[in-house]
Amino acid sequence: MSFESRSILVTGGAGFIGSHLVDALVGMGAYVTILDNLSTGSRENVRRWIGHRRFSLQVGDCLKAEDLGKAMEDKEVVFHAAANPEVRAALTDARVDFEQNVVATKMVLEEMRKSQAANIIAFTSTSTVYGEAKQLPTPEDYGPLIPISLYGASKLACEALISGYCHMFGLRSVIYRFANIVGSRSRHGVVWDFIQKLRKNPEELEILGDGTQSKSYLLVDDCVEAFLVGLEKPPEKLETYNIGSGTRITVTEVAKIVLEEMGLKDVQFTFTGGVEGGRGWKGDVKTMLLDTSKIEGLGWRSKHDSAESVRIAARQLFGIL
Repeated sequence: MSFESRSILVTGGAGFIGSHLVDALVGMGAYVTILDNLSTGSRENVRRWIGHRRFSLQVGDCLKAEDLGKAMEDKEVVFHAAANPEVRAALTDARVDFEQNVVATKMVLEEMRKSQAANIIAFTSTSTVYGEAKQLPTPEDYGPLIPISLYGASKLACEALISGYCHMFGLRSVIYRFANIVGSRSRHGVVWDFIQKLRKNPEELEILGDGTQSKSYLLVDDCVEAFLVGLEKPPEKLETYNIGSGTRITVTEVAKIVLEEMGLKDVQFTFTGGVEGGRGWKGDVKTMLLDTSKIEGLGWRSKHDSAESVRIAARQLFGIL
């Protein structure tokens, strides 16, 4: 698929991953409309495009059919990145994942069904749909899928809705199951959290869990490239791809990298001990590594491993780059 001159909607396009995707799409010659309620995204993330003839920002909500209908008018492709980005949010508000993820996705799909033009949806899912996978690296056809968080459960529900709409109403979809995406403009996740804690107290760092949690991290630039490669040949109905670096590191290793990039030494680590065997919180998947051979078969390769991705993200977020 060539994106030049295509009319595209990016929900959540003022957010972390969405804004980087918008950068790439506008740069490739696409006409891009963002629908974002700016609850976690910001105008600053897309400031460079404001006023550009091929870009428009519509402040609105995916939970409002009127906003969606206006934003989707004459669009050919929908990148659905709008969602609650924080896995731990359900611990204080169990409604947020259902409303911001499941209901919002259903609203997007319904407007696409009504549309005369929009028939391709690219969806940002998550590795957490696998739950505590017994097979590492985990391939896309692994099962059964047993998510252990409301966030993972809601994303899996979104995937099921997308599959239903594709098979019943002729939509086409590419679903991306992401590892932990890091980089500039992120305002959540372990790298961001560590930097904020260390800015407040550069002598001590609290690490949630026992520090042995081992996960895969991917720089957002690599993530966006994979996003676009997966759509070069849109499927007849539905395709799913894992997106990750193919490597993993522990949370303690992440902390050490952040300290190095901030130029801090002799910082005392304190571990909360975690829950249920050292997790950072209830619903935290302790070990994750994705099998990315399927997307690599299309010609994509991560340019950075997990450690490199974390290091670059730490530099960007700390303001070194």
